Amino acid sequence: MYFLQDCRGFDHRVAFPVIYCTPPESSAIDEYRFPVTICPIGFPDLCIDAIMMALSALRSIPGSTRNALMFSAWRDARLDRNEIAGSLGDLGTFLPLLVGMTSQNGLNFASALFFAGLFNVVTGLVYSIPMAVQPMKAIAAVALTEGLTTPQILAAGATVSFFVLILAVTGGIDWLNRWIPKSVVRGLQLALGLNLLMKGLQMVAGTKVWFAADGMMTGLISGVLVLVLFHSRRIPVALLLFMLGLSIAFATHPELLPGIGIDVTLPQWTVIAWSDFQTAFTKAALPQIPLTTLNSVVAVCALSADLFPGRSATPRSVAISVGLMNLISCWFGAMPMCHGAGGLAGQYRFGARTNGSILFLGIAKMFLAIFFGSSLMLLCAAFPLSVLGILLMFSGCELAIVTRDQVHRPEAFIMLLTAGACMGLNNIAVGFLIGLSVATCLRMGWFRVEDNSAS
Repeated sequence: MYFLQDCRGFDHRVAFPVIYCTPPESSAIDEYRFPVTICPIGFPDLCIDAIMMALSALRSIPGSTRNALMFSAWRDARLDRNEIAGSLGDLGTFLPLLVGMTSQNGLNFASALFFAGLFNVVTGLVYSIPMAVQPMKAIAAVALTEGLTTPQILAAGATVSFFVLILAVTGGIDWLNRWIPKSVVRGLQLALGLNLLMKGLQMVAGTKVWFAADGMMTGLISGVLVLVLFHSRRIPVALLLFMLGLSIAFATHPELLPGIGIDVTLPQWTVIAWSDFQTAFTKAALPQIPLTTLNSVVAVCALSADLFPGRSATPRSVAISVGLMNLISCWFGAMPMCHGAGGLAGQYRFGARTNGSILFLGIAKMFLAIFFGSSLMLLCAAFPLSVLGILLMFSGCELAIVTRDQVHRPEAFIMLLTAGACMGLNNIAVGFLIGLSVATCLRMGWFRVEDNSAS
């Protein structure tokens, strides 16, 4: 926890309050005292102010230390066939959710791909490990199952990043992870994963024909391919299905072929209304906040320490990274992004050992977005539902399967209750509050759910 010092009301140099924070940690960044400025105006102003909080911390570091932190990672980069193969390790999550939100919710494919690549490059310059940049799964799942608009998706990502950045700067991220039981977070993941799985199956069944290019038989064949190649390190099955979907799109929409070509596409400013933030908070941002703090900050740092001793990431730096990502990119139509333990594990499993894989992937994404972004957007709109449904179905399975660590009866009870309330009431926020309330009662000993009949 951070200690507030020198709370002065109004600084004579600025027109809003300044609080000086001295973190107790002894890391290279945390050794220096930095001001936290608070400017409670509108949400865009708060986003800018939150960004300034993080940047003020970096500006307070002497130039030599800051440069060493920035460029030491670049010297560790390596690029070979294993690093290139490893860069594809997270496409199983990235492609389905990106294509799904593009075709179903109207997300700008080019902007999302460009900023995903940009933050891959930035991440590769800051960290020497293959730190993944992936979609915020809870927001993506809610967007696909409840039909959120693009501004609502962007608002959800900005809201989550704003809270995560505040928690990072103030040190509250550790407190939040202690306060929210893991079983409640697992319940949210289970509900969101199952909803995504059912959405995928409904897409395949919604074609209502068996034998057609975009029919249920195509979905069945795609599902078999996923199962056969599930553990293949040579063939990224998500990339294979993506290419299959593009082939079917070309075959069923031949008018798209003449439109494919180089056409420079750059991100454009996106207007987000205050009502979008209000809708997004309860539907998508609230369930994503604990998932982000647990999986995108705490879990990914723990995994990085296991996989890369001596090169592990710190929770505070990762939280600042996640916060800055979406507070910058949401205004240009990019999908909500974060780091994640699953993405890091996937890229490591396929051969990535340095940040070279991330730098390669980021440059490739940015190139495709800038020069082929408009063409890819047209293709995503025509992407076959039978293939997209299978991709989303297995993404839902991956999201839900992490809940298997809740093996004890009290934790499993809370997880299932939270998931059931979220799905049964069709309200993630209410389900989260129900699970959190019952978990608190269990923790205080007001009732028990253990089976004592054996004794």
